[in-house]
Amino acid sequence: MFRGMMRGGTLALGGVLALSTAACGAGDESANSADGEGPTRVGVTVYDMSSFITQGQEGMEAYAEANDIELLWNSAGNDVATQASQVDQLVNQGVDAIIIVPVQADSLGPQVQAAKAADIPVIAVNTTLTDESAITSSVLPDDVAAGAQEMEMMAEALGGQGNILVLQGPLGSSPELDRTEGIESVLAENPGITVLAQDTANWKRDEAVNKVKNWISSFGDQIDGIVAENDDMGLGAVQALKEAGLDVPVVGIDGIEDGLAAVANGDFIGSSLQHGRVELAAGLAVAHRVAQGEEVEKEYTYVMPPITPENVDEYMGNVVTEKDAFLERLPDLIAANLESGEIANEQ
Repeated sequence: MFRGMMRGGTLALGGVLALSTAACGAGDESANSADGEGPTRVGVTVYDMSSFITQGQEGMEAYAEANDIELLWNSAGNDVATQASQVDQLVNQGVDAIIIVPVQADSLGPQVQAAKAADIPVIAVNTTLTDESAITSSVLPDDVAAGAQEMEMMAEALGGQGNILVLQGPLGSSPELDRTEGIESVLAENPGITVLAQDTANWKRDEAVNKVKNWISSFGDQIDGIVAENDDMGLGAVQALKEAGLDVPVVGIDGIEDGLAAVANGDFIGSSLQHGRVELAAGLAVAHRVAQGEEVEKEYTYVMPPITPENVDEYMGNVVTEKDAFLERLPDLIAANLESGEIANEQ
């Protein structure tokens, strides 16, 4: 069993949002559950507070409240050094498990090795690390398939001919690498489609607005479509296109609330559902099981269903209109999904 010995006082990290879902505080030495003396203490560090991560935080909180888990929540602000410091301090705190949504795939090697040496399980969620030797388990989306899926939507919309722009995630992160791989695999089968430019907007809507405005200045009406590796960047692209008076197809990934609305109103030709509440709560459930000495799989895969104008209303309920009811049943849903292996299931 992994131990969760408390080693320190109050957690104090730059940019930390410490969210306690149990009565014990972060510095309370009784707040240690590996030996059954208190709530399970799980440290979480995420790359940044994107719309997807904010959604995922809601799911984690719902699962934590239902399962006597105390979360120590940290956002790295897309800075590798900040995230490394956060992991170091979580190790020093002696939490029962650490969940990492990394800023960059080839980072945090010394930090996760330190966690392993301290017998603290590390769970990679949503994004993995290049060195997986110290990762206990992971809950990861099939990002290659998602990238291929969105590029197939665009290829169909363009009839296999045209010029596109590609908005990538943070360069070097595993979702960016995998989604780009998926996009390129479909482009290889569609030689009539040319990539005019591709670059990162770091998952951010405002960065995508500025990036696409610059591309519009360079390429103008040569642009036939925009492939965005997440919905936020796709929404930024839509804004820039509208301000320029251009109307071309845009596709995203994630199925966040605004992304679903964009599919429904025609701003997007489609997206792929990566429900943050489900995926991140599944990661917390795995971390909780490991901390309690239970066996888990080495990897759990979240397979994203396509979102189209024809089926978008089916997903609006759980993500938007009936969100609160969904969060109430989420803890039981996550437990059932871990047993079945169907991590993305929402039924």
